[in-house]
Amino acid sequence: MATTQHYIWAGGHFVLLVSSLRYIIAWITFKGASLWWYKASYIGALISYLIVCHKSLGTLQPNAAWFKRAIADENIQYLILAFFWVTSRPVALSLLPYAIFSLFHALTFTRTTLMPQFLPPGPPATAGGAPTPHPVAKKLQLWVKSNYDPAMKVVAYTEVFILARVIVGALLFRNSFFTPIIYAHFIRMRYFQSAFTREAIIKVTAKIDGYANRPDLPPS
Repeated sequence: MATTQHYIWAGGHFVLLVSSLRYIIAWITFKGASLWWYKASYIGALISYLIVCHKSLGTLQPNAAWFKRAIADENIQYLILAFFWVTSRPVALSLLPYAIFSLFHALTFTRTTLMPQFLPPGPPATAGGAPTPHPVAKKLQLWVKSNYDPAMKVVAYTEVFILARVIVGALLFRNSFFTPIIYAHFIRMRYFQSAFTREAIIKVTAKIDGYANRPDLPPS
């Protein structure tokens, strides 16, 4: 049985997903998205990540051991980053990783919590066994499972691209000079914790090196 806290957590992800899609689509189509959607996206993120962080870490403890454990938690990292984004000049692309995470959380919540309330389960696979999920829920589960790793790769490459975006943005005075410094530290932590991020950085670096070392380019 899902708790009220679980519904609030899922609600934050649904708010994040819908608001970020609204903002990103308007940004892509040059329609001048309202800042309200950007703020709503990150408010949804803060709600969901606060709940999951409190669940995994418990109440704040004023000691070094708790802070060490907290700073190594990827949910804390994304929580802090969400707070930074919502209080900084908007960077539309920064919403994409959060939107992708929320898509998978929202789909899983829909399959495990909402669908059983409206869709009858299938017959047991064996006599006396537990009922099987509804075919729609089963297809959704298979889709999530087969697309999770490719989606995480998209997240990793997007985060590397965001770093390039905020570096250029700082040079063009489109965002703070602190933004690339803070985001580079975030990417550094992701590099050590995420195989997807390591792969993205290694491949992007190899592409840049390969282009810079092309024999047809004049020597510097």
